[in-house]
Amino acid sequence: MARFKDRQKAIELRKGGLSYSQIKKKLKVSKGTLSYWLSDYPLSQKRIRELRDWNEKRIERCRETKRKKKEKRLNIFYREQKKIIFPLTKRELFLTGLFLYWGEGAKRFPTMLSISNTDPSVIRFFIVWLNKSWNISKSRLRIYLHLYKDMDVEKEIQFWSATLGVPREQFTKPYIKESSLGDINHKGGFGHGTCNVRVGDARLSEKNLMALKAISDHYLKKKL
Repeated sequence: MARFKDRQKAIELRKGGLSYSQIKKKLKVSKGTLSYWLSDYPLSQKRIRELRDWNEKRIERCRETKRKKKEKRLNIFYREQKKIIFPLTKRELFLTGLFLYWGEGAKRFPTMLSISNTDPSVIRFFIVWLNKSWNISKSRLRIYLHLYKDMDVEKEIQFWSATLGVPREQFTKPYIKESSLGDINHKGGFGHGTCNVRVGDARLSEKNLMALKAISDHYLKKKL
């Protein structure tokens, strides 16, 4: 009897334009059973389009809600972490720069400090680190860009010069790659090529490399 009532209710809901999923949710009946019960009650093409559009809108609303929640959560984390991190002490800045150089810097040149990156903020930090930790002024820097053949070279030099606050005269002739920027997937990238900043100073390079060696030796010998 209960099954008969469920079937009749399903037919009524179907005539009212509900989808199998909607009816299933209301009656707790499997889609297989509904398919058997409602085989003679197809929805009109118009109603199918309405349900499809409604689902797309619902999905989009759900995505937007999730996006806003994530954005709010990340903003909270951003403010928390910014408060924890800053201001950096002189020692903290020095160590942060060392670890950056350990991971990203060029260690094979004994007479210079050099780092390359596509992210302008990384390069700007490196310049600040050179100045605050090693007393290296911007006037001693040399900038070398790696660009792609389809890029406006002069425009990119101007971009990096303005972003880093380094005069155009301190830029060497850029290296132009044979590949094109448009051929590479730069999702989330910066799209201004790779910037290399270097300063020639043999003693400074030796001090920096020995600082990195001290850190490396410490963790090689330390029991985990």
